[in-house]
Amino acid sequence: MSQKLLILDYNAGNLRSVVKKVERIGASCLVSGNPAEVLKADKIIMPGVGHFGNAVAYLKETGLYDALNEAVSMRKTPILGICLGMQLMAEYSDEGQSEGFAWVKGRITKFQVSDPVRFKVPHMGWNTVRCKKESVLNKGFEHDPSFYFVHSYHLADADPADILHETVYDYSFVSAVEKEHLFGVQYHPEKSHETGEQLMRNFLSL
Repeated sequence: MSQKLLILDYNAGNLRSVVKKVERIGASCLVSGNPAEVLKADKIIMPGVGHFGNAVAYLKETGLYDALNEAVSMRKTPILGICLGMQLMAEYSDEGQSEGFAWVKGRITKFQVSDPVRFKVPHMGWNTVRCKKESVLNKGFEHDPSFYFVHSYHLADADPADILHETVYDYSFVSAVEKEHLFGVQYHPEKSHETGEQLMRNFLSL
């Protein structure tokens, strides 16, 4: 029996790019914002572009917050969070002064760059990642693969054991996390050509 992949629709945009990448790999998926479908899923991708506080409010209003907590925390459903989707896994965000799921340790904070002319915020474009530990997500990567980023906030004060990738933009920041069945990436694999396709293929192979 094929596994049921759910791409979460929580009014945070960027769904079509993720769906197209999944279809390119040859996998099928369901796009849904129905809490009942979240609980039926074998794997979840939580993409997202937007405001942390607004996203949490929407998830709670629609019942998705509780459904995700049950699926991920209790049922141990594998999940891949992308950009805002990764940030929501943290304990707290300065964007909206809002609490997240607290699936991983740390807070989401805005870039504090030393030279705003040289290091523009949002951090936008291609950048390399440094792999900090072995992972199924790293399968097939060459040394220091590159991914496409668009973000103004990033994870700080993470548990070192959870850090999968780090990236330098004026200073080093966490660009991916892994904790048991939880995976989060700050960059956009759906916009990262072959490297992003490989990462998503690796997640779907779990």
